[in-house]
Amino acid sequence: MTDQQGTPFLIGSCGQNGFSGTRKSTPYAATVTVQNALQKAMDDHALSAVSIYMRGIGPGRDASLRAIRASGLGINQIIDITPIPHNGVRPPKPKRG
Repeated sequence: MTDQQGTPFLIGSCGQNGFSGTRKSTPYAATVTVQNALQKAMDDHALSAVSIYMRGIGPGRDASLRAIRASGLGINQIIDITPIPHNGVRPPKPKRG
């Protein structure tokens, strides 16, 4: 989590919450991590409203967004900043022979 200028003030990860290996990439791990990070931000920094910038794809994306909505925080905006390739990678050479 960052402030308005982009300076991070709180960091949360699935590993901090006891998830390891393939369990880190589950929606449940994302939900628990977001809930713990939001609770810490609300307690320590008096967080009341957020702007959400989502990047990437995966099952944890929707689960974390549901956890933010359920927390009771005011949501100013939700913006998807997933990078989209405009040209892609170079295709492989054709097979010969």
